[in-house]
Amino acid sequence: MFKWILTLVVAIFLLGIISPHLARFIRFGQLPGDMAVRFRGRTYTFPVASTLLLSLLLWLLSRLI
Repeated sequence: MFKWILTLVVAIFLLGIISPHLARFIRFGQLPGDMAVRFRGRTYTFPVASTLLLSLLLWLLSRLI
């Protein structure tokens, strides 16, 4: 059990470090299919296509391992 928790903590830490760089590389939130809604002076983004793309990449990576 401890190994899984440690693995999860390390994975979240690495994602926190890598995600800003990865977001600039794949334009997270700016792909076709991502929605941006402006409401009362604020912009809310719903990165539907980006989430699907990242899910597909993680699924392919898990299948290779």
